Order: sequence, then C-alpha cells, then structure tokens
Amino acid sequence: QGAMAEKILVTGGAGYIGSHCVLELLQAGYVPVVIDNFHNAIRGTGSPLPESLRRVQDIARQPVLFQELDITDEAALQELFRKHRFSAVMHFAGLKAVGESVQKPLEYYRVNLTGTIRLLETMQAHGVRNIVFSSSATVYGDPKYLPLDENHPVGGCTNPYGKSKFFIEEMIRDLCKAERDWNAVLLRYFNPIGAHESGMIGEDPQGIPNNLMPYVAQVAVGRREFLSVFGNDYKTDDGTGVRDYIHVVDLAKGHLAALKKLKENCGCKIYNLGTGTGYSVLQMVRAMEKASGREIKYQITARREGDVASCYADPALAERELGWKAAFGLDKMCEDLWRWQLQNPTGF
Repeated sequence: QGAMAEKILVTGGAGYIGSHCVLELLQAGYVPVVIDNFHNAIRGTGSPLPESLRRVQDIARQPVLFQELDITDEAALQELFRKHRFSAVMHFAGLKAVGESVQKPLEYYRVNLTGTIRLLETMQAHGVRNIVFSSSATVYGDPKYLPLDENHPVGGCTNPYGKSKFFIEEMIRDLCKAERDWNAVLLRYFNPIGAHESGMIGEDPQGIPNNLMPYVAQVAVGRREFLSVFGNDYKTDDGTGVRDYIHVVDLAKGHLAALKKLKENCGCKIYNLGTGTGYSVLQMVRAMEKASGREIKYQITARREGDVASCYADPALAERELGWKAAFGLDKMCEDLWRWQLQNPTGF
C-alpha cells in the first residue's frame, strides 16, 4: 500500500448498515476495525467473526479486524484505543427499535447515551477527534414542512429512541464548540432498505421486523402470512404513510463521503441522507410484488402511536457539500432486497 492505510473504528459494524459500510471502507482502501456486542448480529459458525463480516471478507477478499466489545465497557474501549491508532470513528452502535424504546426508555438511554459518552471520552483521551455519527430523521419529530431540510427544528421526538439520537447530536455539537480541533459529521438517515447486490449481506432483523420492508420481504418469501398496514386514513395520496427510502449501499457511500469531509477540518456538519422522494406503504408493497413476482397479502389495521403521515428528505445539502447523491431507485432497492431474502430466507 505504500503509505499506511488509515484505520477507521466502526462501532456496531456487524449490523445492517455497519456491515455495508465496512465493505465500502475495505473497497476504498481503508482498514476498518470493527467492534460489536452481538446485540443485533449473528455469530458465524466456525469463525470468531459475526456472520455478516465473514461474508464481507468473502466479497472484498480482504480480512476484517474484529473484536467483540460493548461500547459501555470503558476499560475495554481504553485498551482498544491503546492497541490501534485510529484516524476516525464511525459510530453505529446503539439500540434502535422505536417501539421497544417506549417500553424500556432507561435501557435505551443507558446504552445509547452513556455508550456514546464513553466512546467520546476515550477518543478525547487518545487524541482521536474525528467522528461520523449515525443519526436519524426521527430527530425532526412531526414535520412542520416538507421536504425536511437540515434547518428544520429538531428535538420534538416522539419516542426515546429518537430522543437518544437527538441528545447525542447535541453532545457532539457541544463538544465541537468547546474543542476547536474536533470534527464531526452527523448523518440523519431516512429509511435504509435493500442489500448488497451479491445477495450475501442484508438486513436480518431478530424476531418480528420493526421496519416495513424486511416484513414485506418475509411475507413475499412465505415466512409471514400477511402484512399489517397501520392506518389508511392519513392525508396522503392513498391514505397510507409516506416515507423516503434509501438504498443501503447509497447510504454506505454517504459515510465515505462524510469521512472525506472530516479531512477538511469541517467542525460539526449535519446532513440528511435520503433520496428526496417519498413512497407510500402501498406503493412499496406493489414495488416488492413487482420485484418478487409474488402476491403480498396485507390487512389494514389501526394507526401506530407516534407515526407521522409523511416524511421525506431534502438531500440537496449533502450533494452540494459532500458531493454525494443517492444513485439507486426503488426498483433496484426492491430487486436487491428480494435477492437477499431469496438467498437467505431465514437471514444469516
């Protein structure tokens, strides 16, 4: 490689978005060092690696450095930072089920907030001052206007999961204000779907999926009988909720663009990662029927607490400042999701 390749710490890197980012990092010539506590990842058989990362190795034909570690474990973090010299951190680790966060708020705050505080303290202690943080469009709460741009007010979150993302954003903003040599890019994701086109890695929800598309895919593949559509009386074209869906590979490429941005000593920057197009639940069902060639049965049920009618991004700032734009459309998202689901009917 000539010059020493940059080491990037990836927390929660065995998860859905993390694993796709690890693959992009490898292919771009970085050396990702992944930590994960297996809360949302499956252990590989006959390998110390999580199954997702074992497959990333196969696709990239390069080894992945991995350590089982929980970000709330301060001593283990200190040891990790003593062992490696990181140029930046990509922070994905956290609990992420909206409904569960309402039931278990303390657990969500403990893991997401104290875990991030420990991580930032350890970075500070070891002179690592560059971070890309995995935030969420949930920080916008109920949209006051659409499309959502980065200046839309934040913090009116409808659940502890969203609040934890908002609080972490605030912590990082305050840190960057106090310490001028810190650089952070906060990425507000819309709804990541799809999978790597190899069909080897993808989203593998444990238990009943909390998100629409994994559920739709499981209905298509015969794992579940029908989809429940929560409400069809919203103020949208067909009455069902409208969301901005983004291909996970586009999302991963957005993280690499963010990493380059840190190099400019950018201070604290915030970007939406979405396509700018909203699709309704029923449009998504139809797109998945088209990709799979199968009928997807659904039933209309009551609205879900905390759901908003429509939510989609204005992604112009990311294009302007990161040179990043989502490249894949709805058909590609559904084709790739279907390939993953067909090749892995029960996940990893």
